[in-house]
Parts: sequence; structure tokens; C-alpha cells
Amino acid sequence: MNLQHLKYMVEVERVGSITKAASNLFMGQPNLSKAIKEVENEVGITIFNRTAKGVFPTEKGAEFLEYARAILIQLEKIEGLYKPEATNCISFGISVPRASYIAHAFTDFVKKLDPSKNLDINFKETNSVEAIENVADSTHNMAIIRYDTAYEEYFLSMLSEKAMKHELILKFEYRLLMSKDSPLAQYDEVPYEYLSGMTEIIHGDLSVPYLSDSYTRRNEEERSARRIYVYERGSQFDLLKGVPTTFMWVSPMPKEILESSGLVQRRCKGMSKKHKDLLVYHSFYRLTEADNRFLDELYRVRDKIAMS
Repeated sequence: MNLQHLKYMVEVERVGSITKAASNLFMGQPNLSKAIKEVENEVGITIFNRTAKGVFPTEKGAEFLEYARAILIQLEKIEGLYKPEATNCISFGISVPRASYIAHAFTDFVKKLDPSKNLDINFKETNSVEAIENVADSTHNMAIIRYDTAYEEYFLSMLSEKAMKHELILKFEYRLLMSKDSPLAQYDEVPYEYLSGMTEIIHGDLSVPYLSDSYTRRNEEERSARRIYVYERGSQFDLLKGVPTTFMWVSPMPKEILESSGLVQRRCKGMSKKHKDLLVYHSFYRLTEADNRFLDELYRVRDKIAMS
């Protein structure tokens, strides 16, 4: 098997047709079909199912193609690593959950970058499943995923199947975020029943496509009867600050953000669910200087909120 064959496979999957892929690759269809057959014989699996509606990966084929894409993307990065323009550019990419402490660390990371260098930075806030897929297909080299510890086995199994390393960043219980003028701000620990009648602000774009409907129903049962779904962090903070009868569940936040936003966070009596934030990346990936500098900022902010 050679790298050219991997490129053939990825292109066939992308367009869903051997004929169209052959045209895009400027080769004859019989030669492409022969190359596919050679690879399938070499790895001992059927990579594609041929149907009247097109060509689709088998279950094992999809797994093979995931690795093939990762190899090709990493090769492209290696080839570009030592080009003259690359030596004067700081590249960094990561998928993360919506977490103010992570965003705060990212801001501090960017502030300290060499202003004389070009930047190629991608910071994406998304759900854990998409974050893992972004690492799997090498869209990003690293991700931070968040999950309820009740579903740890599911996520660790997924990471194992995709040959990803992981390390714990933070284990926490969600805090209540609210205006400093909220009637609940007077309590150091808010009884859960006091949330009745309050309006919950919820991230509107973080549905997680995994597990069963029972998980969704369980979360819905724990939601306030009064809720507002908002997609943008600034608008969430504006609502919390301007409407004292609103609240939001968040991971622990840096003091600087709370003070600048006119907000406070409180523990909730009766909230016992634990969550984890994990750093994940491919087992073959070696952290870059930029990666380590971001992680230094992240650990600094994490340790700071842990003491508050």
C-alpha cells in the first residue's frame, strides 16, 4: 500500500462514486477499481460497498478511511512544517466546550504570542462528540471534551477505539451563575428548590448526538420550567446581568470574568452530578511549542479557579 492509494480511497469516499473519483484523479475507472481491490486484499477487509445509489464505506472501511485521512493530513502538515513561510507562523487549533475558564486561558495565550509572527489559529467551541471527530480527522490536533461522569465509560471507550490519549484537566460540579443583584446571590450555597420560578439560560447549540433518548429525557426533567436558549456568550451574560431572576449552570469561572460582567457564581445544594474536562489527542501526536504554551495558561487558570 502506498500514500497514493490512500488518496484514492479518501477521494472515492468523498464523492461516493468510483467514476467521479477517477475523473477527479485524472485516471481511468478500471485502474482506480483495481487499486481499491489491491488495498482491500492487502488489509483483508472490504472497504466499500458498491450499490446502485453509489459507493459507501463498510463499517470496517469507515474506520480504515478515518485513519487514512489522519495520515494524509499529518503528512501535509509535515511537508509544510519547514517551508520558509511556516517558520514565521504560529499554528494552533483546538476544539473545546463552552467554558469561560478555557476561553480566558486562550485569551491569555494569544496575548503572549510573538507579535512579529504570522498567526494561523483555530479555536472552536462545540460538543464533545464533534470535538473528538475533529481530532480523529485531524481538523484539530487537540480537543477538550466535557461529559457527565455517569457516561465516562462511553467516552473512554470512544477514545480507545480511535487510539486517542487523554488526560484530566478538571473535575467539577456545575455552579450557578447569576447577577450579583439576584435574590439568590445572598446564599453561599443555594438550595436546589429555590430555583423554582427562576428562568434558566441555556446554551442553544450544544446538543450532543450520542447515547439514548433516556439521556435527553433525564436532562429535560432536570431543566427549569422557565428557560431561554441563547447561542452567544455575550447575550447570555447580558441577560444574566440585566434580569436578576435568571441563572445558568456553568463550570467554575475566573474571578476576573465574574467581576467585569457583574455576575456571581454559587454552589447549589442538591447538585451532586460530577463532570470532567479531558484533554484528548492522537496517540501518535507530539505536542508543539504552541500547544504547550496554551496548556501552561490553561493549567494556570484552572489552578486559580480551584483555589477560589
